Amino acid sequence: MFAIIGIVVVFGAVAGGYLMEHGNLKVLVQPAELLIIGGAGIGTLLIANPIHILKNIAAGLPGVFKGSKYNKPWYLESLKMMYDLFGRARRDGLVALESDTDDPEKSAVFSKYPAFLKDHHLLHFICDTMRLVASNAVDQMVELDMDVHHHDSTQPVSALSTMADSLPGLGIVAAVLGVVITMGALGGPPEEIGHKVAAALVGTFLGILLCYGLVGPLAANMAKTADDEHAYLYVLRVAMASFIKGTAPIMAVEVARRAIPHHVRPTFQELEGYCRTRGDAAAPKEAAAA
Repeated sequence: MFAIIGIVVVFGAVAGGYLMEHGNLKVLVQPAELLIIGGAGIGTLLIANPIHILKNIAAGLPGVFKGSKYNKPWYLESLKMMYDLFGRARRDGLVALESDTDDPEKSAVFSKYPAFLKDHHLLHFICDTMRLVASNAVDQMVELDMDVHHHDSTQPVSALSTMADSLPGLGIVAAVLGVVITMGALGGPPEEIGHKVAAALVGTFLGILLCYGLVGPLAANMAKTADDEHAYLYVLRVAMASFIKGTAPIMAVEVARRAIPHHVRPTFQELEGYCRTRGDAAAPKEAAAA
């Protein structure tokens, strides 16, 4: 919602200020200039990036307008799921987790959280880690997995930023082409020459506006989403590492809670109450004992 509001504010402020100076909006409507800049910009994106990055850009752009899913309810649900998983391992033994990690769709734990089952990377991140709880190198493997995923998630951001950086230059290209057309019209009516000069200058205007007012901010928003996801995976890593070291389930999720960014971090009472309301009466008892 804020992304949409921001785009409206940017273009509304530019158009409003232009109209206050008694400008004519029809002059800014130059389909040829927009085709040159937009088409060339998309072409540079296709030249510079392989298909998997282009797919990630297409998949990531809708998330800019939906907003980040890594809010307080999502963190509460995640910690509750990890608490249930740790509790099952503590009650039934680590061997019992094999059925959960090998077939998550039929798991008594994961089946209660359908939103997580839809996120295949998150599911593999948790299941692959919990399969190796007996290994001393789990934390290093999780860190490596996080680094690789963060690198992959930032590649679309870099590609979109590169495209944004190219737009002012492409605007100059469109303006130069407009000047070339204007030179060919010298000797004609002054009104026609003035119109062609204005059209040429609109090319530079559109290139700069699209760079700093649209594509650049979209890339910055996608970068923040990638950072939010990295922070979320770090919280899960802390929870799993704490449990593997022998920490009680409720304390493992409490340690993970401390790793949540402040603006979305639930309080201890909220986490404890959420575990209780989800039908797990052992949480408050275990918290009191800890």
